[in-house]
Amino acid sequence: QVLLVESGGGLAQTGDSLRLSCAASGGTFDQYPMAWFRQAPGKEREVVATISRIGARYYTDSVKGRFTISRDNAKNTVYLQMNSLKPEDTAVYFCAARSATELAYAYWGQGTQVTVSS
Repeated sequence: QVLLVESGGGLAQTGDSLRLSCAASGGTFDQYPMAWFRQAPGKEREVVATISRIGARYYTDSVKGRFTISRDNAKNTVYLQMNSLKPEDTAVYFCAARSATELAYAYWGQGTQVTVSS
């Protein structure tokens, strides 16, 4: 069982930066592809960024050039650096992990709120 705990959310203004962290425990972290998702009020959860076991990255179009996902396997932590924040980035952000042999993300954190004001 993998336990994921996010931190780093909060209030920001347009153009600010925030860095989210997700600490993992209970599994072999470097074997898990990781991802950040977000869910805004009244909207479906969407994938923001993913990072593979070997560091290959994917970003949804709306965050390309502004957000950076990274992982530190020595610290069992995945990060989401968010720059040039916009009000539309306001959402609850979730960290997720999956087995390398599965497509679905089976492990989820509790979420951290990011609110960006204009």
